[in-house]
Amino acid sequence: MTVEQFLVRQHINFTRIAHPPFATCDEANEQLPELAGARTKNLFIVARRQRRFFLLVMADHKILDWSALGKSIGDRVQLASADELLEVLNIKPGAVSLLALQRDPKHRVTLLMDEEVWSHSAIQCHPMVNTATLVISKPGINKFLSITGHEPVVITIPERTSQPELA
Repeated sequence: MTVEQFLVRQHINFTRIAHPPFATCDEANEQLPELAGARTKNLFIVARRQRRFFLLVMADHKILDWSALGKSIGDRVQLASADELLEVLNIKPGAVSLLALQRDPKHRVTLLMDEEVWSHSAIQCHPMVNTATLVISKPGINKFLSITGHEPVVITIPERTSQPELA
């Protein structure tokens, strides 16, 4: 069952916008400038020593401070490998989305939600393909997370305009 079929069966409303494939957030913003909802960047992360997985949904314009995130989690973090992504969420790189939690019935993934995204009345999500975007209201997102059994951990991702300089 596709994620869109899942949403329909669960009576979660969404607006679907089909578009050419986007490789970057900037490309999506250029092509869909007026689309409602929080624009997101989705990162599938692993805490190596703890062997814990996280899906970080953050505002697309922000730059992640990996070291600060690792300190808040209590372990060194990095992007999970393509093999780990396939093993845990049964998806390939480029398809990471909040909606991928539908594929986590064992609850191996902790959802980290940027407070800026969480404060919006709707969130943009791609349905695990980069040729469409779904806009889902906050109540719809809450219902989806309740059904999948994922409680968001709302965190603050500070605004950064560039990567720190290396010494």
